[in-house]
Amino acid sequence: MGFRYIGTKTRLTDEILARISEIIDPGAHIVDLMCGTGSISAVLRKQGYRVTANDLMTYSYHHARVILLFTELPTFANAYEFINQFYLDEEDELFPLIPYERMLKALNNVPPEKGYFYKEFSAEGVPENTHKPRNYFSPENAGKIDAFRSWIRQLHNEKQINDLEHSLLIHNLIMASNDVANIAGTYGHYLSKLIGRAKVPLEIRPTSLFLMDDAGKHTVLQGYAEKIAGQIKCDLCYVDPPYMKRQYAANYHILETLAREDEPEATGVSGLRPWRDQYSNFCTKTRIRDSFRKIFTNMQCPHYLISYSEDGLLTLEQLKELFEEFGEVKISTLINKRFKSNKSGLRPYLTEYLFHVVMR
Repeated sequence: MGFRYIGTKTRLTDEILARISEIIDPGAHIVDLMCGTGSISAVLRKQGYRVTANDLMTYSYHHARVILLFTELPTFANAYEFINQFYLDEEDELFPLIPYERMLKALNNVPPEKGYFYKEFSAEGVPENTHKPRNYFSPENAGKIDAFRSWIRQLHNEKQINDLEHSLLIHNLIMASNDVANIAGTYGHYLSKLIGRAKVPLEIRPTSLFLMDDAGKHTVLQGYAEKIAGQIKCDLCYVDPPYMKRQYAANYHILETLAREDEPEATGVSGLRPWRDQYSNFCTKTRIRDSFRKIFTNMQCPHYLISYSEDGLLTLEQLKELFEEFGEVKISTLINKRFKSNKSGLRPYLTEYLFHVVMR
């Protein structure tokens, strides 16, 4: 399973962590203000930092909860009735499975349903607001997604799974759906014909959970960074904002629907959900500066480490000038692999800037 998100810092985590460790010692409180996939939050937790993770997107919220909040394996203690109903392979197992594995085996055995995803996002569906079916998933996988969604929602509503177990199953479903999505890169549009991975039967697989004895140490929030900033006092804030015009809420609308467990009106050829409630000012050149200023002004924090791409809407000099309004600015560079959703002629690597702002 893998993340397929614009701007993910998975390949740069070691270098970013090294820079953070030069600024502040383990045990300090660090905010990952736009946590995305949670890759930075994960390494910070492993190094003993106290982490507050935040993001505007609901799918990122669930990812971060899975990364930061598990201190022991989930038991699914209240879901035995469901597990016993659909877990059919017990006699064939050489070694007994843990409850988490049994839960996923049971989910993978539920019968498919021709529901919202089948109707709106498969080639055999009849979408509500367009005459042409959308080919995001094979009909078989869309039916599985509908069944998984229905059961996960029911189990949570009936308190057969707790809130953290719920986040874990949503995370698992998102990752599994990513693996079989019929897309080139983002969910801005689907491919006309099913490619190889989209024909593979969808299967929810377990996530390797990082378990530490640090219950209550970490916090996961969801909201606009500019608003969340006023609620936080910390030792260092890591900021990895969007740097292009492409809005995450539009380009990952299907993942957001999986995370929210709703059935929004799907409009247009791409089947976009209403997404303006998650519009980011960091994707608009005229509003980036004001959003950064609100964060610097509202948060009680002496150090900021800001990651930004050379492909971004603002130049290196423009960012430096902005950040110098608030403190001393130190700049270092990293090399990152470019996100490409097609076979463009762009060079495969780009420069990532790290701005260390020491507040006055």
